Amino acid sequence: MRLGWSNFLKLSGLMLASVCAWYLGYIFADIVPEDSLSSAIENLQSIGEKPVLKAPPPKRQKCDHWSPCSPGSYAYRLLSGGGKEKFAKICFEDELLISEQKGNVGRGINIAIVNYKTGKVISTEFFDMWEGDFSGPMTTFIKNAPQGSLLLMVTHDDGSTRLNDGAKKAIAELGSKEIWNMKFRSSWAFIAAKGFNLPDNIQKEKINHSDDSKNRYNGWPAEIQIEGCIPVDLI
Repeated sequence: MRLGWSNFLKLSGLMLASVCAWYLGYIFADIVPEDSLSSAIENLQSIGEKPVLKAPPPKRQKCDHWSPCSPGSYAYRLLSGGGKEKFAKICFEDELLISEQKGNVGRGINIAIVNYKTGKVISTEFFDMWEGDFSGPMTTFIKNAPQGSLLLMVTHDDGSTRLNDGAKKAIAELGSKEIWNMKFRSSWAFIAAKGFNLPDNIQKEKINHSDDSKNRYNGWPAEIQIEGCIPVDLI
């Protein structure tokens, strides 16, 4: 008889404990937000897993270079126009000197003159080489650049149709080799120094001619760019 009563008490206690546990669980689930429960379960499941290491996003460099210029260097990037809609850009020391955003880019040859000692822009201008007679004014603009200047040049659309030999000679005297090869709608970029020499190991000039079998745009070649770093102690 005692054994039966003891078993009854154990069974009753077990049932009571089960009901209490269920009730407490119900209250707990009602109080704690579902998101917190899910998060807790995920955290428990992730115990023992190897942590996932994420690489930090790459740091943006001056003029959108892939790698930074060393201290004591100027960063530059010249991008020719692409078709009619993608305008040329000239960036120097992370400042856009010529761009669509600044509203100072146009069809033809775009030129920025920079004071080498200060790294600051002196003047910018574009010269239409499709219509009008701007080879003369461009030649004057180039020759009036002071000694100790950097001259950065890019084409947008067409830079050759009305480009005369006098203007070509003025650019060739700065060190350009491709100016004599300029053709209709050639993409061209060039950087030069006046009164001193740039290092031999930097990008100074590129050209890409229009070719109907290879053109990226309808009637225009792909844009081209040159970029690099110029030491600040050349003069």
